[in-house]
Amino acid sequence: MNIDVKAVHFTMQEDTKAYLDRKINRIPNAENMIVDLLFTFTKNKDYAAEATVNFRWGVSIHVKETDFDLRVVVDKMIDKLEAKIIKEKEKVKEKR
Repeated sequence: MNIDVKAVHFTMQEDTKAYLDRKINRIPNAENMIVDLLFTFTKNKDYAAEATVNFRWGVSIHVKETDFDLRVVVDKMIDKLEAKIIKEKEKVKEKR
């Protein structure tokens, strides 16, 4: 699984990167199904986060979230991402 994290208009601190890594590890057994996991964090007035997941069978999932606190953005985004990944895994299991 290829993970790419970009910070736009600010520098992401090491503790925030470690926090994101812990949250990514929470995604259930998806390492063998995900090719790319791309994150972009942007700071204007508040923080905006976008995540794109590319599965090995060609499907992509895109999630966006905004908040004034970076950790809250990470939590909200990972929660949405986790739900969408589980839903996609179930779709694939149904097709088998």
